Amino acid sequence: MTKCCKELPSHPEETKSEESTHVVERIKHPLEHVWGMWLYADISKNWQENLTELTHFDTVEDYWCLYHHMKPPSELAPGWQYSVFKQGVRPEWEDAANRRGGRWLITLEKRNCDEMDRIWVDVVLLMIGENFEDANSAICGAVVNGKAKQNKSKIGIWVADKNNEKANMKIGRKIKEVLGKSWKITFHAHNSSVTMYSVKEIS
Repeated sequence: MTKCCKELPSHPEETKSEESTHVVERIKHPLEHVWGMWLYADISKNWQENLTELTHFDTVEDYWCLYHHMKPPSELAPGWQYSVFKQGVRPEWEDAANRRGGRWLITLEKRNCDEMDRIWVDVVLLMIGENFEDANSAICGAVVNGKAKQNKSKIGIWVADKNNEKANMKIGRKIKEVLGKSWKITFHAHNSSVTMYSVKEIS
């Protein structure tokens, strides 16, 4: 897949020389990992047919280019999802990188649509900016359900090992620090509603 910024047509008056283009490329800020942007469109009974990798990015600038040319999560159709995952990892519980994992869940009521869009950006920036210190390697990706059932939406931060309590709690505390005191986040194994960990207050 190609990167978002490279797919956009250039305005004739903004055409630059090959040398200038190389200079622009050099000033981009590379990320530690390549990240894939996925869309789940609830149009078929077949999960695999609904899941598509839209593009991938590996610089800060390419992420923001992508962000500015996509609908925010609050404008997605019911049942649709965005996912951002490390390259090579599919946003599926069955993927080898996710089978033993779990996720931190942030649940938002319908009235929090604006908050959802802001929190989704915060979560993505935390991930791609490697802001979890020695727990960065535990991160697989994140998923946002634009309009889920019962007028509630969810943002999930997926990790590779549900039993790695030290790394998982570090991730949870960092998310809580960014979100603020009013938000409660809970950790669950994939395909389970049982809470394994929670962060109610900033430590």
